Amino acid sequence: MTEEKIIKLSSGYSMLIIFVIFIIGAITNIVLGMIPLFIIFLLLIIISIPGFFLVNPNTSKVILLFGKYIGTVKDNGFYWANPLYTKRSISLRASNFDSERVKVNDKLGNPIMISTIAVWKVKDTFKAAFDVDNYENFVRVQSDAAVRKLASLYPYDNFEDDGKAEEITLRASVNEVSEALEKELAERLGMAGIEVLEARIGYLAYAQEIASAMLKRQQATAIIAARHKIVEGAVSMVEMAINKLSKNNIVDLDEERKAAMVSNLMVVLCSDKDASPIVNTGTLNH
Repeated sequence: MTEEKIIKLSSGYSMLIIFVIFIIGAITNIVLGMIPLFIIFLLLIIISIPGFFLVNPNTSKVILLFGKYIGTVKDNGFYWANPLYTKRSISLRASNFDSERVKVNDKLGNPIMISTIAVWKVKDTFKAAFDVDNYENFVRVQSDAAVRKLASLYPYDNFEDDGKAEEITLRASVNEVSEALEKELAERLGMAGIEVLEARIGYLAYAQEIASAMLKRQQATAIIAARHKIVEGAVSMVEMAINKLSKNNIVDLDEERKAAMVSNLMVVLCSDKDASPIVNTGTLNH
């Protein structure tokens, strides 16, 4: 037997009635002084007790007989089976796993701290019970290995000065990374009969030794991007102002005055501080 086998056992309630009869018989015979019959009923009671067991909702019992796999009971209820059966409980409920934060290198070689959160449950009780030593520990170890591999496949983030852009990054591509992690975990945990319901990155950050430098780099990239946007807007506004002045014949500007106006407007529009206007009460040349 190399795969799960679902079995149905007899209800424990019918055997419970017989069990009560054994108890009544034992009490009756001890009262009447019939010791041999009392001993027989007592032995039947002792032998019958291990055969009773419960299967709660979303749990299962793996049944063995002297090391041989008999089957798995998944239907919840009260049962009685061969008292010689060995019964092992395996939960079928969904479980959460939050891995420890581990330090790994991303695709670009930057050290990062990363952890994963996975939701899983047992799908095949035979594999969970016999193909791995401890399926819960197996989930922990394989989840750690999967997140280490995942981190090495993608960069933490993209930077414009890298010269090449990565389509998928750990920080920005949440859905793609989660799908890749879920697929990797499913392949690793499949041999243990584990079904992965969901997997995603739980924690992601640069390692402490480079966090400060990377923060400055991100800030510089953001500042450059903002300045680029400001310059684009300023050029557009200066062009519009000169065109409007010329079109409406408000003032006739030669090339030298246009250059001075452009310079002044660019300083005002691109400066990160408020401009201090100076009122000219003389001529345009003073």
